[in-house]
Amino acid sequence: MQLLATSSILLAFAHLCKAHGNHHSDESSFNPVDFADEEASLEDIWGGFWPYQGVETFAHLPHTECLIDDQETFDIGIIGVPFDTATSYRPGARFGPSGIRKASQRQDMWRGFNFRAGLNPFDDWAKIIDCGDIPVTPMDNALALKQMSAAYDELVLKRNSTFDYSQSGSQKTSPTRVPPRFVSLGGDHSILLPILRTLKKAYGEVYVVHFDSHLDTWAPDKYPSYWKSEASDFTHGSMLWLAQQEGLIAKNGNLHVGLRTRISGDSWDDFDEDDEVGFKRIFADEIIDLQATGMARKILDYLPHDKPIYVSVDIDVIDPSAAPGTGTMEVGGFMTRELIYMLRQMETLNIVGADIVEVAPAYDPLDITQLAGSQVAYELITSMVKKGPLDTSLLADPATVATDEVDIIDKLINDESRIANMRMPFL
Repeated sequence: MQLLATSSILLAFAHLCKAHGNHHSDESSFNPVDFADEEASLEDIWGGFWPYQGVETFAHLPHTECLIDDQETFDIGIIGVPFDTATSYRPGARFGPSGIRKASQRQDMWRGFNFRAGLNPFDDWAKIIDCGDIPVTPMDNALALKQMSAAYDELVLKRNSTFDYSQSGSQKTSPTRVPPRFVSLGGDHSILLPILRTLKKAYGEVYVVHFDSHLDTWAPDKYPSYWKSEASDFTHGSMLWLAQQEGLIAKNGNLHVGLRTRISGDSWDDFDEDDEVGFKRIFADEIIDLQATGMARKILDYLPHDKPIYVSVDIDVIDPSAAPGTGTMEVGGFMTRELIYMLRQMETLNIVGADIVEVAPAYDPLDITQLAGSQVAYELITSMVKKGPLDTSLLADPATVATDEVDIIDKLINDESRIANMRMPFL
């Protein structure tokens, strides 16, 4: 019986093979080579992809190591800053850039039209690329700050936009070098200090709008400890205080949005100090009465429309129910939809740079936080593109910008001992 059953199976299989062969002998049937067009290029045939395929650059954008390729020109760059050793609570934001890039894979120029803005930021006037990451040491915060400061000087002050400003009648000046703009993927929030150091050189006075549940204008002594060093002053809660001490931001006119953190001591001393740093506060609770439209109006009524604006978004401005993957969660925050609406309304401002920070993927295995971070980056890029090419009248007069006597990058390159170890893997 077993032999008979086996024979029956083999016979049936032979009939199937014959039928399959007869099917392909029909001239009208599918031929696996018929799809190839002799005039099609390899790009035509193999250039397409599904969102889950390919190397994970942000939104499948072209990738260049912009710190190494000094000939690359672009208008907006995505730059990762995988640094998180200035955190005061939970670390993990060093994996933020890779997490945000992974979450951005459903974005691309073929399905990139932003219906809120009425344009596709990836397929408009601006050349947008993924510049990779700044290689920041996790071992020494003082050295890390120097690395990040030097990297942003290299990326902003020594690179040029693609757009031909000499042909733009709306530009008041036509400088030989116009810096590209950036959306930085953090990293903890301390990365804002080196960014502002460079923007001061490029634009002079910069106004900061700071979406966060925390003030981040705390003086270093608000982190009390017997042990102290110069590096210990540099934290993700003191960088705006340090920025004001260094004269990097406007003395007044900066703005917090989304505050709800507890503050120090037994009174409002932290708010008094925040006033001295030059910030106005919009609290998260205000959205209950104002709603997102009123919040956006309040932001736009306060910020100058003829000055360079920097937008810094800490993902913890979103409620932890919608963004749990962050280091210092505070309940009672915005919903993602509300934050996106407010960011979209800021498209009329002169945004010269932006960041999305404090995304820590290890605390959110479902990628909800990372997805929110990638959407925030997309909206910030959209606003830059919709505003149009940079108004060059915003640029600082190069004659008034102080430069270091010794260029940090040149010093590093000329140090042979560092060159020998520059490309060694971190252990």
